[in-house]
Amino acid sequence: MVGIQVLADKLVQIQAASIARNLPDILKKINDKLNSYLSELNKMPKKLSSVAEAMTAVTQIIGTSKESLKKILVRAEFDEFPDDKHMHCTARLVEMLNKCSDQLHECNKSDSKSNFLLEEIKILEEAKGIHLPNFVPRNAFLIVLQGKVEGISSIPIGFVEQVWNYIEGVVLSVLMRNTENYYHVQLSARRAGHNLIEKKKERSINWMTEIVEMEKLTDYTCNPEYLSEWHRLMTGQETFIQKVLRGAEININVEGIGMVEVGGLRKYPHVLLSQAFDLKMRMTAYWNVVLKRLIDIMGLHLQLSVSYLVNKDMEMEIMNELLGPNHGGGIERMLEEPPSMAVKRQKLIKSIKKLKESKEVVCKIMDDRFTYADYLV
Repeated sequence: MVGIQVLADKLVQIQAASIARNLPDILKKINDKLNSYLSELNKMPKKLSSVAEAMTAVTQIIGTSKESLKKILVRAEFDEFPDDKHMHCTARLVEMLNKCSDQLHECNKSDSKSNFLLEEIKILEEAKGIHLPNFVPRNAFLIVLQGKVEGISSIPIGFVEQVWNYIEGVVLSVLMRNTENYYHVQLSARRAGHNLIEKKKERSINWMTEIVEMEKLTDYTCNPEYLSEWHRLMTGQETFIQKVLRGAEININVEGIGMVEVGGLRKYPHVLLSQAFDLKMRMTAYWNVVLKRLIDIMGLHLQLSVSYLVNKDMEMEIMNELLGPNHGGGIERMLEEPPSMAVKRQKLIKSIKKLKESKEVVCKIMDDRFTYADYLV
């Protein structure tokens, strides 16, 4: 009714309105995807182009790893692993040490009530000699001591192995996280971490074995608790012996020991019972010192070993692994980007290029539309 030109203009207006509704949304989606790909590309490690850049990267990796391990192994800071209790290392190490202490105190060899005085009497009868009867032979004391130390010797060794197995998992976890973008460094770091922990574990086991042997060889302490505890335990000696010899009681409560069965002791003479009681109380007092000493030494040794590990041993081991004669060339291999990472980088670059081109096309169409709309007006 109004002519072809009016129809054409109307169709142009409808098309312009449709474009106006859809183009901004299309442009927004392109920008979102472009920003996502750019962010992903920026997070990828910089492609190394020289040995100097590779050395800088290794130095940064080692520095970051050392700082993380100092936090979780030494300073008890867990901001990097707030919800992962396995990585709250100082707390876990204290738990292991406490458990070891409990095992030492609960071991059969630490039970003073079992076969009360019978073992001591047996050893005294074999250690007797031509000397005054009211002295406890030192060799009898050492025989009892050696048997008790031998009975608990596997517990400290087991503790050392457990601790280093745990620390190995923590160290490797930190190293793998910090080297995930450098495949060849990750391989070297894994080998270095494993080899270092094996060395530390072997050194600790040898050291603990030597400590145990020292405890077997010599009965010595300057701790005043030994004498004070022995004197306290000996106050009931004569009362105990008289009760045993009278035979009126099957069980007797002994100060510092608890309720013990004494039926099998009545056949022994006063002198032997006196010696056996003295030997038992000396060993009871001294054994408390031995157990505390073992726990203290293990705790101190653990702290020193961990300090050496994070402050110098780990860095030296990783650098030797990268630069040493067996696996040398690790730094140069860092210049070779892993195939999977190279493919990913190329895909991102190509996608970013296409998205930028698409954005330019859409922007041009929007500009042309507004220009044409202005022309119609």
